[in-house]
Amino acid sequence: MRTVCALVLLSSLVLGEGFQGKVIGVIDGDTVEVLVQRESKRVRLFAIDAPENGQAFGRRVREAAGRLAFGRTVKVVRHGTDRYGRTLGEILLSDGSILNERLVEQGWAWHYTRYSNSPRLAELEMAARRARRGLWADPQPVPPWEFRQTRRGSTTTTR
Repeated sequence: MRTVCALVLLSSLVLGEGFQGKVIGVIDGDTVEVLVQRESKRVRLFAIDAPENGQAFGRRVREAAGRLAFGRTVKVVRHGTDRYGRTLGEILLSDGSILNERLVEQGWAWHYTRYSNSPRLAELEMAARRARRGLWADPQPVPPWEFRQTRRGSTTTTR
């Protein structure tokens, strides 16, 4: 399965839908900084949502993302741009795995169903929940979208 995912990602890169660079910063669990030809690009990991800095597990997910990607050359497959101007992307690691999937698989991020219907990410999240990996060790982890709304003072939640 990983080989198929890697081939799809690589074919997207060949078609000019992505870029390659070195991860020079991990902003939080789902946002990294990639250096591409002396230009820094902020990449928001597509289809996942991870705990925010200052939220339970926020520091640990940032560390996990750093262990997997910091200082490494990666390939980014673009899925558009978010409202903050960040590239939305999947990050292909040198071992052929996808950072977005690895974080969900290790239990550090949610499959962000508001923006994705990926069966692969859904499966990885369910397996992490069952195994109580990462943030799923907490009996009631707070989803980051709820945490953000609470910080903004909103009383309604959406997913």
